[in-house]
Amino acid sequence: MTLRLLSAGAAHAIVHTVARAAGVEIEGSFGAVGAILERFGAGEACDVVILTRAQVDALAAQHRVAAGTPADLGPVATAIAVRAGQSAPDISSESALRAALLGADALYFPDPTRATAGIHFAKVLDRLGIRAELESRLRTYPNGATAMRELASSRGRPLGCTQAAEILATHGLQLVAPLPRGFDLETVYTAAVSAGSRNPQAAGAFVARLTGPATRAERTAAGFG
Repeated sequence: MTLRLLSAGAAHAIVHTVARAAGVEIEGSFGAVGAILERFGAGEACDVVILTRAQVDALAAQHRVAAGTPADLGPVATAIAVRAGQSAPDISSESALRAALLGADALYFPDPTRATAGIHFAKVLDRLGIRAELESRLRTYPNGATAMRELASSRGRPLGCTQAAEILATHGLQLVAPLPRGFDLETVYTAAVSAGSRNPQAAGAFVARLTGPATRAERTAAGFG
């Protein structure tokens, strides 16, 4: 059985973990939520859509997803990453976070206009008053997965910021910690069956498995709270 997904990048690893166990083949597109929402809104066909809870709620109100099918995978923290083996900085407070960011020779993060973590991290830099100072060191990519792969292959003393699930899914990285209180963000991701699904029964069963108690341990390991 094959299901077509349009999904936020944070769900990439858990979707494939659950699909393998269930014997489901996934034809999926994963990326920044803004880009995925645009594609779904433009009518791109899929069986299951995974976006933020607010976005799925809006789609439900527009009858773009099947009634009664939205279900939460859980919250994911926006976090700081370093390369495996690199010394992890203290980011436990506002002053420590500012010092860590200023001490990095490059900052890797997803699209600050379309990706949840990228939008948030850009606001963090603005709140800390250091975005202009760091402008030449900012390295942005279309989505968190790409940003983290680039971080893993980089040199020097870089830092990365994206959803914890994308950090944990990238070989060669270690998760330092979520952003400190006052700068933190937890995003709840929600799956739903597309109203245009050609296989709504199978799509509904997959959403139930993906979000249900039987896969709670896998979701936790993948970075979902």
